[in-house]
Amino acid sequence: MIEVHLKTGVDEAGTPLLTEIQAKRLVIPGSAPLLQPGNDVANLLTHLAEPAQIPFNRFCKVGTEFTYIQQAIEAMHVSGDGRFTAACREILEATLGVRKALLTTSCTHALEMAALLLDIKPGDEVIVPSFTFVSTANAFVLRGARPVFADIRPDTLNIDETRLERLITPRTRAIVPVHYAGVGCEMDAIMEIAARRNVAVVEDNAHGLYGLYRNQPLGTFGSLAALSFHETKNFTCGEGGALLINAPQYVERAEIVREKGTNRKRFFRGEVDRYSWVDIGSSYLLSEILAAVLYAQLEERQQIQAKRKQVWEFYQEHLDDWAVKNGVGLPYVSPHCQSAYHLFYILLRDAAQRQKLIDHLKDRGIFSVFHYQPLHLSDMGRQFGGAQGDCPVTETVSERLLRLPFYNGLDEADLTRVVHGIHSFRF
Repeated sequence: MIEVHLKTGVDEAGTPLLTEIQAKRLVIPGSAPLLQPGNDVANLLTHLAEPAQIPFNRFCKVGTEFTYIQQAIEAMHVSGDGRFTAACREILEATLGVRKALLTTSCTHALEMAALLLDIKPGDEVIVPSFTFVSTANAFVLRGARPVFADIRPDTLNIDETRLERLITPRTRAIVPVHYAGVGCEMDAIMEIAARRNVAVVEDNAHGLYGLYRNQPLGTFGSLAALSFHETKNFTCGEGGALLINAPQYVERAEIVREKGTNRKRFFRGEVDRYSWVDIGSSYLLSEILAAVLYAQLEERQQIQAKRKQVWEFYQEHLDDWAVKNGVGLPYVSPHCQSAYHLFYILLRDAAQRQKLIDHLKDRGIFSVFHYQPLHLSDMGRQFGGAQGDCPVTETVSERLLRLPFYNGLDEADLTRVVHGIHSFRF
């Protein structure tokens, strides 16, 4: 909203100009430079008539972030493992029921810790979906493992559990299911196969915090799981992550790996009289300033999730008939799953049609984006033997999928604009 009282005059050529401005509120991005005496009234009115852009993603603060940041600074503890880190850990452990939650600098680093804890070595194989972010594979490749790329289901876009068995060899050390869009993989089947073949399961739960599979939280099935608190995620501190530990045998070593390979945590608990280098590791601690931001977000987890559910359901309700009429795919949530409402996508006919819709929406100030490219067809993926046709569902989905604007601050007017923009697209 903007409330402005203007007085106008004319220049020597008779062009209306601003002569005096009384503004009570200015919240239209980019409008302030135009509100200057001597500016052309027509240009001002044209600018004010233009709707604000709707980005694909936007950081949405809950209101207590600055207060908690100030408290962290005033406490003179801004490195890792302070009061706010402990508070975040307690929330995650209590709400998920995990054995241990360790904040990290990113989900990528949480996955790297998982690879270290599993003692992944050169020659080992790790099964990952090809339709995922590069970190899912790279964390294990860094330890010398060979990624084995699995295709995805055409409905949920999660790893196809029916194809796992044929990918397992005597060298397979882990399966890494990714809960795409916050919808759970078929964990019953995956865990049964893993147990029978003596293979570890590491959940990449970057999308799925507070999603459920058969009423059990995602991230609590595998021995280890990774969370993301990147800016695009439901709960964010800009850059951050967490390692969830469900298998007790990994807890003590995880603390050591996270603390640069030292037993520093045992020292602070008074269990040893000094700490020293006892294992390999790295610096994976999240700063206390970022933990303060994250704590503010996790405190409001129910409100955030409720808002994201509203956004997701608005898209679903208002695009359903349009999608059926035009042969467009919408997200599928299995009946035994509860989504974490991380993102909303549509599946178009092909890459050309997708690009036309991207351009169509962009012309209307609405920004939409595609998602993962097949890892098995990337330069690195081909070095590990990936070839065209290996993962046919991944190959077609990656060319057709389009993500719509999705963040906590979207209101009904924004969502209506997005839906109207899509409805006005001509196939």
